[in-house]
Amino acid sequence: MLKDFGVNLYVKDSFEAVDMYCKAFGAELCFKILSEDEKSYAHCNLSADGKMFLSLAEAPDDTFFGNKNKWQTMAMNMCLGSKEAVQKAFNVLSVGGHVIDGLGPCPWNEYCSNLIDKYGVFWWIAI
Repeated sequence: MLKDFGVNLYVKDSFEAVDMYCKAFGAELCFKILSEDEKSYAHCNLSADGKMFLSLAEAPDDTFFGNKNKWQTMAMNMCLGSKEAVQKAFNVLSVGGHVIDGLGPCPWNEYCSNLIDKYGVFWWIAI
């Protein structure tokens, strides 16, 4: 039986990434373990609206991030509930990243975007 399901992101510049994701999604850092040199997160959890949102850790040096300007093999899908929330997340996540599809409608959602943030994470954000 599945007890829990979550997403863990491995990124470069984990301190900055946590700050950006908290701003984009109204999340907060709720648990952290620092790396031995205390310059990054070995593991941390973010919560939003009192619920577990995602886990994050600094990527190992040999992590392959691929082409940050092309469609990726997986995406973080976030249905945010309002145009305002989607616009806010877009404004934060697109800085230093690459927008695949600008904000607008698609056949299955009235307001959404595909983009890759500056940490190499592919996001589909929508109402």
